[in-house]
Formats: sequence, C-alpha cells, structure tokens
Amino acid sequence: MFRLLFVFFIIIPIIEISVLLQVGSVLGLWPTIAIVIFTAWLGAKYVRQQGLATLNSVQSKMAQGQMPSDEIVTGLMLLVAGVLLVTPGFVTDIFGLSLLVPAVRSTIVSSVKPHMASNASATSFHFQQHNDFSSPPPESYQDNIQPPHKGTTLDGEYERKD
Repeated sequence: MFRLLFVFFIIIPIIEISVLLQVGSVLGLWPTIAIVIFTAWLGAKYVRQQGLATLNSVQSKMAQGQMPSDEIVTGLMLLVAGVLLVTPGFVTDIFGLSLLVPAVRSTIVSSVKPHMASNASATSFHFQQHNDFSSPPPESYQDNIQPPHKGTTLDGEYERKD
C-alpha cells in the first residue's frame, strides 16, 4: 500500500511537472495553462454527461429487478476519470480521457466482472427471537441471558420529525 501511495503522491506529480515544463517551453506559459484548463472543463462536461447516462441505466436496471454490476463499475471509472481530468497535468488528462472512451470502459468492465462476487443472500438477515418467556432459555443461554420479569411493560411515544 505504501508503494501505491508513494507513486500517487510523489512520482506522478514529478512526472506531471516535468511534462508541464516541457510543453510550456515549447508552447509558452499561457497556451499551456489554457490547454490544462480546457481539458479540465471538457473532462468535467463529459463525465457529467456520461455519469447521468450511467445513473439512468442503473435506475432502469434496478426497476427491472436486475443487478447493475456493469453500471456500478462504469460509474466508478467515471469518478476516477473526473478526478484525473480535474487534476492539472497532461499525463493524468490522457488517462482520464481514455476512461471516457466507451470501448476502453467496456474492456475494463469485462476484465473486472469475473472478480465481482454477487451474493443475494448477503442482504437478508435471519433473526431468531424467543418471545415465550414462560419457558427457560436454551441451555447455552442460561448463564448469559436472564428473561425479563413477567408482566413488564414498556411504554413510550413515537413522533416522526422530517
């Protein structure tokens, strides 16, 4: 994990700064700044557009009772693309723009999908509740749980505040 964080916070900014300096020496300061701002604006525009389309697809699949696993991975990739495009620099912009290409995303989704596990029973919970306090609890619970006294009533009020 340390190596990954080291790459993200030390190596990538050094690469970005060196590429920005090289492009700035060829094009000049203001054109380089304009390109960085333009790619951030363009990337944010397309991430928003494709993100809304992905959200609509998720909602339609969930309305049909299907698991939107492809759309979840696509949404995650669009989030990463947005972060990469807003980060100033040309290298991160190239990776961010590549994630906006549907063919690249579908390739990544198809490679990630076999590693995703879907367990429908993980969302259901089964609780066993013993309400019959006249009989003693099971042997294993005798030492840990004391049944409440017979005739104990809990009284209270409930008010919903939205």
